[in-house]
Amino acid sequence: MDARDYLVRSAAMLFGLLSTAMPVAAEPDGAKAVAYAAVERNANEIATIGDSVYYFAELGMQEYESAKFVRQVLESIGFTVEDGAAGMPTNIWAHWGTGKPQIVIVSEMDALPGGSQTPGSIERKPLIAGAPGHMEGHNTHPGVAIGAAYAVKQAMQRYNIPGSIAISLGPAEEQLISRPYLVRAGQFKDSDIAILLHLGDNFAAGHGLMNYAAISAKFTFHGKTAHGAVNPWDGKDAVDAVELMDIGFDKLREHLRPTYRAHRAITSGGIQPNIIPDYAQIWWFVRDSNMASAKETFDKLTRIAEGAALMTGTTYEYQIDAAGWPQLGLKSIAEVIQTNIDAVGMPQWSEDEQEFARKFQAAMGVRVVGLNTKQTPLGQRGQSASSNDNGDVTWMVPSVALNFPATVPGITAHNWQAGVTPTSTMAHKGMVSASKVLAGAMLDFLTKPELVRQARVEFEKATTEMKYFPVLPPDAKPPLDLNKETMDRYRAEMTKHYLNRTVRFN
Repeated sequence: MDARDYLVRSAAMLFGLLSTAMPVAAEPDGAKAVAYAAVERNANEIATIGDSVYYFAELGMQEYESAKFVRQVLESIGFTVEDGAAGMPTNIWAHWGTGKPQIVIVSEMDALPGGSQTPGSIERKPLIAGAPGHMEGHNTHPGVAIGAAYAVKQAMQRYNIPGSIAISLGPAEEQLISRPYLVRAGQFKDSDIAILLHLGDNFAAGHGLMNYAAISAKFTFHGKTAHGAVNPWDGKDAVDAVELMDIGFDKLREHLRPTYRAHRAITSGGIQPNIIPDYAQIWWFVRDSNMASAKETFDKLTRIAEGAALMTGTTYEYQIDAAGWPQLGLKSIAEVIQTNIDAVGMPQWSEDEQEFARKFQAAMGVRVVGLNTKQTPLGQRGQSASSNDNGDVTWMVPSVALNFPATVPGITAHNWQAGVTPTSTMAHKGMVSASKVLAGAMLDFLTKPELVRQARVEFEKATTEMKYFPVLPPDAKPPLDLNKETMDRYRAEMTKHYLNRTVRFN
């Protein structure tokens, strides 16, 4: 045992002795003090979780190393871990405690295609050219969630606080897949409060509709092959159908609601020019500020597909892979989160961190403001046009979203630049502060039953005004092979960058 380990273990033993001497009482302030101390004591472990997942850099539905690692950590701190819900092997559901209320943390840990980047390098410098990477920082989420859950567990045991806590880390958030399937499978049926976790450049707890509904579907056209020069008249071109569908929707855009969004990728567009293609596919995302409007646009899109098939003599079918509702955040829960944000405050950034942020912003051509030093006041958060698969959870369980500061303002996600900082000291500080805020809010709900009742009343009113309806077809199954080919191509090289560090909470 080296000197550092000796000091850490000695401090832990001393803390344990002091805790044993304290009187047992269900006093939230005392419970929060225990939780905060547990977070601070394990700041390095929280950071290591995030950094380890960063280097796994696994795409949606292929998060096998991430899930294995997170499972081991969760089991080491006494949580029961269940995987495989709704037929998804990399889905993680961890829980501890018994009875009501059950507070669940909802997040994800998937990466994005082509996002490989050397941490800390402002210049484009992939760890592995073409490989996936965490260019939205989802790697930070399990560290925050586990750090908070461990801290709450310590406080619950110390003060005999009843109730239970859970963590849901769903796969393939970037493809909007897992949570609608998990809701359908009843994963959240026993949850009383859900806190959706995501990094950002500030602390924020919004309420109302916080992002867009989205429907993800692949349209596949089937035709007849022929020689492009010898007998093209015998062919039925499936790629022509895809192009006509694309053009047809473009002509519709003028007549859609101003809130809509729709974008596509042609996933199969022929083999070579002199072969009339008998197969083609186009993948669409359709979004809007509410699910009813998104479904209305999607229904128009399907009729355009029918017309494209009719014009080309092809046939078509479509498959909805995902359909996520907008997140519904409740003001009563947001107020609890905000109280804890204000109590914890923003991380204390060093001048080196601020200078790096300003240098990064200047290099990217965005406003040079450095890192945020003041948290976002409650309510100052509009509805975003982005989407998240966990929206469906919020129509089943009273919920709110917690954003925590771990990125540089102005550096947008889904770009390689967002892969520069998710393992930085800035991210680590934000993760620790977020774990405290999350733990404090969870303890409020566990020790103040009236807060849970208030959230339930608000939830019943909100979901009566806008009724939830499932868009995911009853026979839909999660696409387990999604991203498999890409991960198979890069995984062997990626293993060379794994941290292989052991996480030990104390």
